[in-house]
Amino acid sequence: MAEGGLPASGVAARVRASWQRSQAYGVSLEHVEPVFTGAVDTGSLLYECGQQVLEGLYATLANEPVSLMIADSDGLVLTRWCSERAIGRSLDKVHLAPGFYYAERNAGTNGLGLALADRVPTLVRGEEHYCSDLRGYTCAAVPVLDPLTGDLAGSVNLTTWADTSADLLLALAQSAASNTSALMLLRASGRRHRPAPRGEVTHVYPDRIASGDTDACRSLVWRDAIIQAQASMSAGHVVAVVGEPGAGKTALVSMARRQVTRGERLLNVRPPAPEELEGWLDLWTPELRHTDTCVLVSQVESLPAWAAGELATAFGSAVRRGAGPANFVLTARGFADIPDPLKTLVDTVVEAPPLRRRTEDIVPLARYFAQEERRRDVVFTPMAARALMAFDWPENVKQLKRVARQAAARTDMVDSQHLPPEVFSGRARPLNRLDNMKRDEIIRCLTEPGTTVAQAAAKLGMGRATVYRKIAEYDIRLPGRSG
Repeated sequence: MAEGGLPASGVAARVRASWQRSQAYGVSLEHVEPVFTGAVDTGSLLYECGQQVLEGLYATLANEPVSLMIADSDGLVLTRWCSERAIGRSLDKVHLAPGFYYAERNAGTNGLGLALADRVPTLVRGEEHYCSDLRGYTCAAVPVLDPLTGDLAGSVNLTTWADTSADLLLALAQSAASNTSALMLLRASGRRHRPAPRGEVTHVYPDRIASGDTDACRSLVWRDAIIQAQASMSAGHVVAVVGEPGAGKTALVSMARRQVTRGERLLNVRPPAPEELEGWLDLWTPELRHTDTCVLVSQVESLPAWAAGELATAFGSAVRRGAGPANFVLTARGFADIPDPLKTLVDTVVEAPPLRRRTEDIVPLARYFAQEERRRDVVFTPMAARALMAFDWPENVKQLKRVARQAAARTDMVDSQHLPPEVFSGRARPLNRLDNMKRDEIIRCLTEPGTTVAQAAAKLGMGRATVYRKIAEYDIRLPGRSG
């Protein structure tokens, strides 16, 4: 039983640590609300081999109250087998089904999520689950590693009722995972697969997003954009937020809506591959009838004409002109990219400014993302801060988040040598693999503390003039470095 936000003291340390992470992620203790995606990668080697293995196991468990699942490395459930209808219906109610993400960030402590987080076989019993919705189950999950690279490919998961004996559950999951990995090794030679785009339905938690970004983003252009969006939403206007990929369009909408409508559910929906669109639309468009829900449709420029027309019809009947804020928002690269049927609904266009126009936000955001990764304060030295502010961030906040987390994974005192080489490169011509390796090695030597260009040249076995020529050729930018 939970006490003070943690499980009872008798549980394993791994489970208690998972509860603490779940709490930090902002997962609800009461209800499980995992992210949904409209398409799963059924062409992957994990899916192909796991399906064959679990089909054999499923045949031996006929009429047993056990559900068998395969999930990918992100916790996305790819497929599920249930012979007993009761447990199948029950799992549907908590969304433990294909298309839903069950990583810790989405569903709190559970067998599937904890096995992926710790990369070890895991058994989570009833009351050990973080969300009360899941405490009626016992879940066993075992990671599956790619037999060629050793990378995490996903997991095999077995779930039964909490009051059912689970003595053999973990052993069965371990056997299935081992057989899946062995089968993957047999079939892996030369195989490559590119997964289809996934349409996601995400429950956005404004307080969770805003708690970090509001403090970090203080630039005037960002604040002005939020104020403009807020004013338009308050006036009942339909708003389209436009901007470059990764600029923070969802965060901008979330912060603005938080000021306009407290306690509202914000659903972020993203289009899937074209063949999945019909089911994706059927899934979430009924939400438009709810007065306490706002739907944010991202990347509407990727919608085909027929789907844009369907949405325009659904939105047209849902617009509450003069009756409070509109219950939907659109995002796109630019207004010109919005499909014509949806353009006619838009009253106000707000730009999410790219990160290169928000220099004063870069270091505070980097600290926020680094602390989120490290779970404690992270310091960026003046040299590292200058490097971050000098970079033009072509992928915007998304790229900064990745860079900050990579650096924080190495240290809690980030200096220039902890930053990836991409931060020190401008938008020069595309480099081949060999030139990339040369550039990265030059940057590695130049960013070592106290190293001058002359010293770096000696380590590299180059002349100083050659290093300067390569710096210009590769468009390497090293703020504050002397010769």
